[in-house]
Amino acid sequence: MPRSVDFSVESSASVEQIRSAFSAEDYWLARLAAFGGLGRLDSLTIDTDGSASVAIIHELRHDGLPGLVAKFFPRNWQVVQNETWGPIVGGVVRGEVSIVSHGAPGSGFGTALLAQAQNGSRMKCKATVEFKVPLIGGKIESLIGRQLAQQFSAIQGFTAKWITENA
Repeated sequence: MPRSVDFSVESSASVEQIRSAFSAEDYWLARLAAFGGLGRLDSLTIDTDGSASVAIIHELRHDGLPGLVAKFFPRNWQVVQNETWGPIVGGVVRGEVSIVSHGAPGSGFGTALLAQAQNGSRMKCKATVEFKVPLIGGKIESLIGRQLAQQFSAIQGFTAKWITENA
């Protein structure tokens, strides 16, 4: 049964700065390197309305996975991550993130709204994670659900730092 998680993450960077970073190839390459270098940028497309669409391919190593996950999933596990970040409309950016697992029966989908906050911006996220594995699927979904807010917080921290260093 899929698990849904709602959370929000603060950033010192503005909506405009974050949206601009999401359109820069250098940002995505630096982000991938900063978070272990397990992924590669497959594509980055900027549409005429300013929307940014990103595809990342993650080759997950068995030895880098949490014990429960590593025990039940293949040594060669590929995850395709697609992110789309729309243009700024009314001071808000809407994002969609999808994760499709190849070699394991898992997937995820999330939406995010990035808006101005008192000291920068706030991203409100809603995500659903599903792993169709008898007996342990729910445990894996719960584990990933708990980690999402921490991961997004780390990504927002990285993004703010990258913006400061590359302004």
